[in-house]
Amino acid sequence: MYTHEDLSALQARSLKLQSWIRQQTFSPEMEKTLRRFSSWEVAELIFNVNQSTFRGRLAADPSLPMGEVEPDGRQRWFSLEEINELRRRIKVNRKSLMPPRPAGKRAIRAAVANFKGGAGKSTVALHFAHAAALDGYRVLVVDFDPQATLSHSMGLNDVTEDFTVWGIMARDLIRETNRMNSVASGAESGTTLPHRQLPASITDLGLGDLRIGDFIKSTSWPTIDAIPSCANAAFVEFASAQYRHMNPEWSFFAAVSRYLDQIPDDAYDLILFDCPPAIGYQSMNAVFAADMLYIPSGPGYWEYDSTTSFIGQLAEALEDLAQGFDETLPMGKVTLPKVFYDIRFLLTRFEPGNELHQAMFEAFRKVFGDRVTEHPIEMTRAVEQSGRFLSSVYEMDYRDMTRETWRRARGTFDNAYLEFRATMIGAWEQMEADT
Repeated sequence: MYTHEDLSALQARSLKLQSWIRQQTFSPEMEKTLRRFSSWEVAELIFNVNQSTFRGRLAADPSLPMGEVEPDGRQRWFSLEEINELRRRIKVNRKSLMPPRPAGKRAIRAAVANFKGGAGKSTVALHFAHAAALDGYRVLVVDFDPQATLSHSMGLNDVTEDFTVWGIMARDLIRETNRMNSVASGAESGTTLPHRQLPASITDLGLGDLRIGDFIKSTSWPTIDAIPSCANAAFVEFASAQYRHMNPEWSFFAAVSRYLDQIPDDAYDLILFDCPPAIGYQSMNAVFAADMLYIPSGPGYWEYDSTTSFIGQLAEALEDLAQGFDETLPMGKVTLPKVFYDIRFLLTRFEPGNELHQAMFEAFRKVFGDRVTEHPIEMTRAVEQSGRFLSSVYEMDYRDMTRETWRRARGTFDNAYLEFRATMIGAWEQMEADT
């Protein structure tokens, strides 16, 4: 497990290598729908079984979902709902196709964060969410970034700021202030402590009365929900500063964590955060609520330099919170000092044949060791197209390009996701059942 002290140590090690690295490297449609998946994809890429085995299971049990057959009869195509039904009912070598999920534990929370723009945070979050859904997990994505790239990629465009992270934080301010006032009124000493007053411009918005589910939107993926963002949510940084002035005792950084605590533990398996390219009120909420920290970075020196600064500033911010709020933070499923079950660094836009990229990969590994993922996200034509069209590689139909091009792009995310899943399961194993 890791705290701000570990982040500081990581930064210190990274700073020692910076001078050396400088010397070496300085030179449509409004509604989105989910496509069907071919029997070849379902068998070999989703269930990891032989196609003949899969066809045999379908032939042996006519009650199983059979998908839709192409006019030429050569290929069946299945919806994700049908895939999940098959997953629940089929066993191969007496083994279930359901993904590992420890009983009695809440959803794991993972933040994809770095304050360098263009590091690939939204791309990584989108592909991990889709890969996890194809793996059989139920996913909630939380878009903390006012650029709303993840929200738009999920097909959520018509979003008002009341139902973003800003609304969650404003709701929490109202509820926490009411709780503090209630405690003050019932002080054991018998004296009435001063009440904290919020202006009508906040209390009259009705945000304090919103239910948990009011912030959660369905997506085109049946097992992925989202708490979206929008451009108007950009003023959350300014608004939050005002809110802290209204109630200095408000533990602003725990607002989203307290909200997520109210979601039933078995509602989702994975809660994934896409963070803004800055350390501010929103990103601190994401980091505080997260069990795992995934830090993507491009393969250049400037990205490395920015990542080093990011973990240093994050360490300082978490240390300040631990010292300033430890006595007053309402106990929940996350406490201070902040602890991560794991921290990983993931290189993005990586070109295996690029000597500079290879050198930076080795530099990352030299500094951060096994916290650097083994499989970086490679830059391929299909990956580039996925970003341009706000779709993941998993959503792209392999018939729209050569199968080899598509397989290479999918393979890079498959490998990165399998490492992510192993980290996620390791974090679950460390998590107490009652957290």
